[in-house]
Amino acid sequence: METLITIFYIVVCVLLFALAILVHEFGHFIVALKLGLRVEAFSIGFGAALWKRRVNGVEYRIGAIPLGGYVSIPDVDPEGTKALEGGGAADAAVRARIPAWKELVVAAAGPFMNLVLAAVLATGLALVPGAKFGVVPLDVVRVLPGGPGERAGLLPGDRIVAVNGNRVAGKSDLQTEFLIARGRVSELTVLRGGTNAVLRAEPKFEPAGPVAEIPLLYVELAAVEGGAGAPWMADRNPLKQLAWDAGSIFRVLKGLVTPSESKATSQAIGGPVMIAEGLYRQVRNNVWDGIGFLRFLNVNLAVLNLLPIPVLDGGLILFALFALVFRRRVPDFIVKYLSLTFMVLLMGLMGGLILRDGWRSYRLHTCKGVEADGAGSGRCEVMTNGNVNAASQGR
Repeated sequence: METLITIFYIVVCVLLFALAILVHEFGHFIVALKLGLRVEAFSIGFGAALWKRRVNGVEYRIGAIPLGGYVSIPDVDPEGTKALEGGGAADAAVRARIPAWKELVVAAAGPFMNLVLAAVLATGLALVPGAKFGVVPLDVVRVLPGGPGERAGLLPGDRIVAVNGNRVAGKSDLQTEFLIARGRVSELTVLRGGTNAVLRAEPKFEPAGPVAEIPLLYVELAAVEGGAGAPWMADRNPLKQLAWDAGSIFRVLKGLVTPSESKATSQAIGGPVMIAEGLYRQVRNNVWDGIGFLRFLNVNLAVLNLLPIPVLDGGLILFALFALVFRRRVPDFIVKYLSLTFMVLLMGLMGGLILRDGWRSYRLHTCKGVEADGAGSGRCEVMTNGNVNAASQGR
């Protein structure tokens, strides 16, 4: 029976993730049709087709690589979509020279639809009485003896207001800053007796599932009346919630491009395995938290797809803006090689994240309670409170 329940939840998660991709690609698809552009294919997944069917001149496909999707619109991106299909080079002669503004609108339609779905989900969740919202306030009420919080000098009554100069409003913000600063001592700015004090802390990292970890100070924070929501359920107000979603994503992007933070940030982010594991855990634990996770995922997809990288929508928007500003297009051969290069890089990145998250999961699940040798050898460390940590080099 448990196996059937697990399969059911896995299917639900697959459908929810497919919904985010479907909505994104439908945005490109419907806008292209409304603008009178030629649409060749609508695909969920990349690479060779596992299933395909042609209807009214459009080939609907399910690709072999289930890491996204695309709409093949030759008049907008002849080279990029051919690369995604796994086919040969596009025939430049068949490409119509459509106005650059149409290319821009079609490219922006996908992320826009993800934001529309996110707004619908945020509004729907706001109307559900059983959905929990709110952040855990950073007011310290108890400090556990011998923990990182006590070593840092935290006292009951302190309010943590910033980490390494970055403002934190709740527990999720606090953990994000610790993850980004991993490997370095963090400076905590606390409000104590009406004045600010700066403390130095090194949180303890503990597993929060097969492929994720959370940093802990071993302090008790003030309780929220009625209980706090999941980390991504910050505010019942839909607009404030969407602003929180976007702000969280931009904070991570900032960490990736900041030299002192880039290494720890890249280690903290997860790929498809972590996303799938997170979605599964939340849907199974609480359906409203699962839908909230899907909302956050849609904002994530919208923001990341707007990055100015060839193959992503932001790259197409960049090419269209170049044409609008300079009255000339980026040569097709440049678009071709940039698209192929970044396609390989992105697929390599996805592959690397999958392998890394898979190895983390394997290492945690195969931990048999072997005590660590104290040198970070990669064996398991059994904590006195029963939690298991994976201690490994380079982490």
